[in-house]
Amino acid sequence: MVKYRFGADLALSATMPRLGLRSRETLKVGVLAPFTGDAASWGLPGLHACLIWAEWCNKAGGVRIGGRSHEVEIKAFDDRYDPSRALRGIKHLVQEEGVRFVLMLGGDTVPAIARFLTETKTLAATLLPSDLSPDIPYLIAPCEVHPIYLVTGVDWIARNRPEMKRAAICAQKDALGLPSVATYRAAFEVAGIDVVKEILFPGSLQDVDSMIDVLLENEPDILCWDTAYEPFVHALTEAAHRRGFRGQLLSCTCDDYPALVARTGADFMEGFLFHFPDFDDPALQDPGVGFARPRAFFDEFNLRYPGEWSAVPWEYFSILDMWRKAVERAQTVETATVLGALKTGGIGRNVFGEARWWGDELFGIDHALVGNWPVVRIECGKARIVEFGSILDWWDRHGEALVRHMRIYGQMWDQRYDRLMAGQAAPVPQNPPTSS
Repeated sequence: MVKYRFGADLALSATMPRLGLRSRETLKVGVLAPFTGDAASWGLPGLHACLIWAEWCNKAGGVRIGGRSHEVEIKAFDDRYDPSRALRGIKHLVQEEGVRFVLMLGGDTVPAIARFLTETKTLAATLLPSDLSPDIPYLIAPCEVHPIYLVTGVDWIARNRPEMKRAAICAQKDALGLPSVATYRAAFEVAGIDVVKEILFPGSLQDVDSMIDVLLENEPDILCWDTAYEPFVHALTEAAHRRGFRGQLLSCTCDDYPALVARTGADFMEGFLFHFPDFDDPALQDPGVGFARPRAFFDEFNLRYPGEWSAVPWEYFSILDMWRKAVERAQTVETATVLGALKTGGIGRNVFGEARWWGDELFGIDHALVGNWPVVRIECGKARIVEFGSILDWWDRHGEALVRHMRIYGQMWDQRYDRLMAGQAAPVPQNPPTSS
């Protein structure tokens, strides 16, 4: 069987003659994400990756529909992770720019634009499956499957560091932090790890040293930064270093980790566990990995945008390539047909291998492409993949625990839908249950 690798035909045909470029029609793709503010490290590098993808795609002949070549043009709007700006942005991109597909970070901005996406039948991709629900039928999560891949890191700790039995968590009280806390709590519970302290902060860090002192009160073996924004991960990690913590550090992301290594030392950062690899990782150079020339992309990105590599550039790139393949298969950019082409057979391939269109049990709709996800560990100052964990295998064994904790934090799709209709915010448990 021939396995499709993201960008493979772009790479192979990039040196072919550029025939008829001036007469090509243009397809516009939108990027609606934060390019400024605390969440910018999950938006701006994604835009940069989209620009690289569009350049490579156009050099390779563009998107072919009906025997004609179409160039891709990227249109961007900085939503600053603000719902009202996101609504203005999506209307601008769709109604004024005429984009046919929108890539988003997702999260707190999605409820504000959900009705518009549905009414206009706009195909959009989020990095957060926790945004999905049946009332937004044209929203998909074809790459990142936050927060459910977080279970793989906790499972790795349970098997490889069984002495770790106590965890403390802190997170933003928002649509990124809350489903992530619920997922970590479920994963810690089934791993036999007690959550001894939890702090939810309102989107800013005031006295980070005092926060770390509270987290350390019950002597945790693990400090978990949940899905904190890059500035928060750095501030929390440096505060833990100042307080002399020597246990396991665990986080969804660790963007710009070399800066943390430089400031806290390689010894302190040794073993820091998270989920987003550098794309020069040896484990990604295997022919079975579904991303063509990962090292070349990594090098090109860092050459153009030094110091800006984060969790997301490869995700936006791979989503665009999935969309291009589906458009060429469907021979149209019409939303329903492209969506059908993406989901043909219910099976697909993500960057890390075979995956399944899944999610009805958790999100009310099978619009998340779920398979394996990497567990990444800092070793001698460099991030390295230590294994690819199966999300669906964990779900088959422990799905009930995840649903239960999602309901405690009000993060199940039906709870989110009811709040959307009522204009209410997510409830936060005043006394979250311990995992023991």
